[in-house]
Amino acid sequence: MEVFSGRPRGPERQPPIGHSRHRASLLDPRTTAGQVFLLQVAIVVLLVVAAVAAVVLQAAHGALELGRRESVVAAQAFASAPGTAEAMRSHDPTAVLQPQAEEARKRAGVDFVVALNTQGIRYTYPYPGEIGKKFVGNFAPALKGQTVVEQAGGPPLPTGKGTAVQAVVPVNDAHGKVVGLVSAGITVKNVSAQWMPELPIILGSGAAALALATAGTIGVARRLRRQTHGLGPTELAQQYEHHDAVLHAVREGVLITDDDGRLLLANDEARRLLGLSADALGRPVRELGLPEQITGPLSSPGVVTDEVHLVGDRLLAVNKRPTYPQADRGGSVVTLRDTTELEAVSGRAEVARERLKLLYEAGVGIGTTLDVGRTAQELADVAAPQFADLVTVDLLDAVLRGWEPTAEGWRHLRRAAIGGEQRMIPVYPVGQLITFSQRTPHMRTLQERRVMLEEDLRQAQGWREQDPERARRALEYGLRALMTVPLWARNVPLGVANFYRTADSPAFEPEDLSFAEELAARAALAIDNARRFTREHAMAVTLQRSLLPRAQPEQDALEVAWRYLPAEAGVGGDWFDVIPLPGARVALVMGDVVGHGLHAAATMGRLRTAVHNFSTLDLPVDEVLGNLDDLVARMDNEKSADDVAEGREGEGVTGATCLYAVYDPVAGVCTMARAGHPEPVLVRPDGTVTCPGVPASTPLGLGGYPFEIAEFSLPEGSQLVLYTDGLVEDRNHDIDVGMEKLRRALDGSGRRTPEETCQAVIDVLKPEHSSDDIALLVARTRLFPPSRVAEWDVPSDAAVVPSVRARCRETMREWGLEETGYATELILSELVTNAIRYGLPPVRVRLLYGRCLICEVADGSGTSPRLRRAATLDEGGRGLFLVAQFAQRWGTRYTTRGKVIWAEQVLHDGPSAAMSQTPVDFLLDQFDDLDV
Repeated sequence: MEVFSGRPRGPERQPPIGHSRHRASLLDPRTTAGQVFLLQVAIVVLLVVAAVAAVVLQAAHGALELGRRESVVAAQAFASAPGTAEAMRSHDPTAVLQPQAEEARKRAGVDFVVALNTQGIRYTYPYPGEIGKKFVGNFAPALKGQTVVEQAGGPPLPTGKGTAVQAVVPVNDAHGKVVGLVSAGITVKNVSAQWMPELPIILGSGAAALALATAGTIGVARRLRRQTHGLGPTELAQQYEHHDAVLHAVREGVLITDDDGRLLLANDEARRLLGLSADALGRPVRELGLPEQITGPLSSPGVVTDEVHLVGDRLLAVNKRPTYPQADRGGSVVTLRDTTELEAVSGRAEVARERLKLLYEAGVGIGTTLDVGRTAQELADVAAPQFADLVTVDLLDAVLRGWEPTAEGWRHLRRAAIGGEQRMIPVYPVGQLITFSQRTPHMRTLQERRVMLEEDLRQAQGWREQDPERARRALEYGLRALMTVPLWARNVPLGVANFYRTADSPAFEPEDLSFAEELAARAALAIDNARRFTREHAMAVTLQRSLLPRAQPEQDALEVAWRYLPAEAGVGGDWFDVIPLPGARVALVMGDVVGHGLHAAATMGRLRTAVHNFSTLDLPVDEVLGNLDDLVARMDNEKSADDVAEGREGEGVTGATCLYAVYDPVAGVCTMARAGHPEPVLVRPDGTVTCPGVPASTPLGLGGYPFEIAEFSLPEGSQLVLYTDGLVEDRNHDIDVGMEKLRRALDGSGRRTPEETCQAVIDVLKPEHSSDDIALLVARTRLFPPSRVAEWDVPSDAAVVPSVRARCRETMREWGLEETGYATELILSELVTNAIRYGLPPVRVRLLYGRCLICEVADGSGTSPRLRRAATLDEGGRGLFLVAQFAQRWGTRYTTRGKVIWAEQVLHDGPSAAMSQTPVDFLLDQFDDLDV
């Protein structure tokens, strides 16, 4: 069998439950199906009567006409039978329709009932061999919905061959579309033979038609019930009533227009929103008198989605869609939604969103540094112009200095920041100290700790009385409203933030007050953090600077200059020192303690004091560093013990680096050692920049390692540059880059003064944001003129003491120091006598004439003399007492070959200070013998 359709065969449908009950209800005359059934019965009866009348009246002439009608009836009955259209579209139409067609043929009394597709191919035929072949006859009009009745010959039939009267009718689906054809017919000879003698056949045909009508009515009724989802007339009426109620009660306007733009339907909400008149239905939209902004979308053919239009005082959201998007029919459905209140709510939500965004920006942008002024400026920049046109921040003067504010200083506020585009408005400039009166909102908000709002500054008497002329000009520039917010943090008053708005901006609302309080609270916390840091930083810097040299000591060996720059985040442990030593020598010290803060500064102070003490002993440079190493190790042990006791074991171990150098201006020799410290830089008089090559030793605190010494000669005018690692190291580059920058900065420094060299180095190497302390010391060497140095050897014989005094007297006369000659002779004779009596040869005398007069007596003994008070009857013990009385200071230093006893005298235009202050009688009473 030929398969004509490509669609699969659907499952066999089962009759629904309660089929008989439904059939009974369907044939009820009170239902639409029952009425249609009665109508079909009446039609069948009329057809039977008409057939009988035709038989009677026309006989043979009517047989042919009856055959045509019978063919039409049979074809239409089969075409309209339930399931015929579905069978046409099934996977195997022949399997479904062939039995039905044969059954219909037999019941209808026709010779054939043939189902065709739209191309004329047979689905059914009394002889299966003819199925799938082309239908013989004209069926083209039937494809257009017409019924065709004709006489034509065709394949053999059960009744035999001959001309057949056949009818072709269309088979329509539920939408009226032709999905197939049905042809029924009878041969002419059989018509004549049956109708004339067999009248009962006519009645049987009527009964068959009635059965088909019944079946068709039941099928149509079931189709209607499926399409209405099983709802009966009552239920449909109730649904319509509910739909009508909802349509008119909904808070959304609904309009329906036809394809000509005429208004077909408008619910109550649409009439209210648009103000439609009672006779608006049926009129074109453009004749309703609506505003153009709403008439355009209603009359346009396009689709509209959520377009918002202003109609009167309402904002309407318009949506438009076609009524039948899949058909040729026009018309549109328009919905109108009142968004006026929603727009207001959305506006408030947008304002709240902007406020939250501004608070987020405040959290990110305020407090980026620990500088009080910068933090105040960040508050002004965040708030203006997003929140206010002009923002000023006034802080208590004590807060800017990092102090704890007091109630007495509340009236004195300093302008810390100004923000906004209205900076040309005449307000107090940044940095000015302002004394506010008690009636100003600034002072009231600070004292009462609440927000003060002046909605109209023209009526703000307290604000205008503060500075009438400035207030008048500010009002002329457009200032209208002021909100002052107190800045308090941790129960500490800090100042006030002032938010101004001009006449062009909206007035402050109640929500703005709470927002300003939140913004000020966040800013106040950041300002207080900066204030605390400023206070602690100032304390640490004060401590650091108090522990560093405050003035240059008096000495003849070096011309020095220095710079100390604390780190931004806090001071560290960098220190330097210039220590005068006996014999016109000078010690240079540069050190760095690990860490920052007060602990590092305190450690630095202890180490600096220790270096002074070790220098007083005039120890060699390596021994000084060795003693410092032991001290740092002990300090480290002490701190470790404290950390263990406090449960902080392993936190913060003390460590330090140090460079110690001693320069002798008489010999022009510098002796130096460094413990983990950067190597110094030497600038020779010709401008050559080199490193002297001081060996690197381990940092202080490691213990058990020797410190290597470097000794080198320095021409007069050479510059030693000592520094800490903060000068050459930075987080952005390593130490090699910093050293290269230092060398370039020192190029050509041979003719510069130390002060100029310091400034040149700082200008080049100072970082924009220093994370470590910077200490820099520049020392330019000097040499003692040979004419100011007198030295000679002394034989180990007490008899030569008068000659020593004589030579001393002659030297004093050459130097023009006759006034100090007596004291110098006395000091030198006492020291030489002690060296001859109690020391070892060789004995050597040296006099140095510089800022002071220095007497030195060297011998080969390592025994140190000591000062004691002699009793009345003692024969000795007064020599060093006389030296101590006549000299400014005296002492002993040790050398590799013995010791040197030295004494210094301060030079004046008149007698020496020792002589002018010492009673002569007292000295004569003490003078008896030269002894130690």
